[in-house]
Amino acid sequence: MRIALRTALSGAVVTATVLTGGTAQATPPGPGVTGTLVAQKTVGDTDYVLREITVPPGQATGWHYHDGLVVGYVKQGTLSHYHSDCASDGTYPQGTVVREPGGPGDVHLGRNEGDVPLVLEVLYVLPHGSPYSEDVPNPGCSFE
Repeated sequence: MRIALRTALSGAVVTATVLTGGTAQATPPGPGVTGTLVAQKTVGDTDYVLREITVPPGQATGWHYHDGLVVGYVKQGTLSHYHSDCASDGTYPQGTVVREPGGPGDVHLGRNEGDVPLVLEVLYVLPHGSPYSEDVPNPGCSFE
């Protein structure tokens, strides 16, 4: 399944064929959170980017939003996903897909609350030149 989805995501990048700054109050990704570029293509004024994101156990992505649609496939581990109301909006185990519509109204945080690294295959569909994500301050939650 993961090979098929990665192929489909890569195919979308080909056929449809930026970490970010923020304020001093922004919540950047936790220690050890990494992103590796897999593929990138610009068509017209849209960037299609495929990245692999790894979040170590006990770490988080930092509060952020995206300027466009983002679709992620959980390749390994479990993603715990929270919105700015501090409530969990889903737990995504290995083999599942999470969709984030984008825009400043979709502030969220991804956490790895498990004991193995969380690995995500992420397809970004962004306005040309946009960063992968926009860091924002913690919206008042008791956790990062």
